[in-house]
Amino acid sequence: MRPTLPQWMYWLDALLFVGMTLHFLWHLRWVHRLPTLDSLPAPSDAREPFVSVILAARDEEKRVEDTIGRVLQQKGVRLQIIVANDRSTDKTGPILDRLAGEDARIQVLHIKELPPNWLGKCHACHLASQQASGDWLLFTDADCWLHPEALARALRVAERDAADHVTLLPGVAPRTLAAAGWHIGFTLGASDWVSRVNRNRPRAHLGAGAFNLVSAELYRKAGGHEKLRLSVVDDVKLGLLLQRAGCRTRGFFGASDAECHWGTTLGEGIQLMEKNFFAIVDYRASLVIGLVVSMWSFWGIAFIGLFSCTLPGLIAFCGMLLLAIPSFVAARRLGFSPASALVTPFILPLAHYALLRSMILTLRRGGVRWRDTFYPLALLRRGNLR
Repeated sequence: MRPTLPQWMYWLDALLFVGMTLHFLWHLRWVHRLPTLDSLPAPSDAREPFVSVILAARDEEKRVEDTIGRVLQQKGVRLQIIVANDRSTDKTGPILDRLAGEDARIQVLHIKELPPNWLGKCHACHLASQQASGDWLLFTDADCWLHPEALARALRVAERDAADHVTLLPGVAPRTLAAAGWHIGFTLGASDWVSRVNRNRPRAHLGAGAFNLVSAELYRKAGGHEKLRLSVVDDVKLGLLLQRAGCRTRGFFGASDAECHWGTTLGEGIQLMEKNFFAIVDYRASLVIGLVVSMWSFWGIAFIGLFSCTLPGLIAFCGMLLLAIPSFVAARRLGFSPASALVTPFILPLAHYALLRSMILTLRRGGVRWRDTFYPLALLRRGNLR
């Protein structure tokens, strides 16, 4: 017996997928890569801007030297690089000390203890920011590689648009087609966030740990990482904090301009969200359940429609396939193959699986383990910025 459902359910499902497709295409109009230098106005000040680059590193002996080397290659800016060695147990500390001895622009802050009611990364960023003397602060990750012109281009965008904050969604170099589809899905999911800040919509905010470039004056006015001491998704919450301080933000695809070295397979991408996804929705279990049930229902009806061999059922399935259209747009801007866009509609339900998994693991453990430290859920909820 062929599976079937009432015809109105198929028609409604198709309509919902058409709406999702149009939603993504609408927002993608305002979501692009960083403009090239030659397409941006020349800076009004002949002096090179002074930027303090802040990295929090814990047990990054395999990648931190390459990361800092790429930061040192930034063109058109004066640099101060502050690396907070957050209780590393490997060779990260000695590597950083050697690099600091070789280049005076590098400062190393060794952190031995984590005070109560602080997340390790937030504490490291807070201490490093207190030593920063640049007019701009760039918060980036120790496993993120920057294009040599990334900072100069972001600063010109900030001047052109009178922005105080420029952020880049993390780029990756996926090793599998499924991983590329996963990152396209992540990009589509964030497209309305990016679109809203680029259109200066009220209460719109955005932040990404790969590249958060902010005016030092506004960062301190907003309260800095001291206000984010218990924020698991401190990069996103920094955007919220800045928005409340009157900040204007600009957001872009990171792609090869801010390429992070994680999530290169589908499994890694899902596992990566274990800590973050439940925090992004402010630990609201009812919201997670509602999102998962509704989204899986949409996809489930589409697949039942495929096997129902009825016209409305097939239309519902084709409606789901329409999501490949905005996926093609995103794939082209990210530099991914067209084939990755074709698999994206089938990968998208896994984002809701990752969200559900993040919630279940956090609730079962009673908190989050991050950088070898356990943080109780009650503490995280109490200190969460909403």
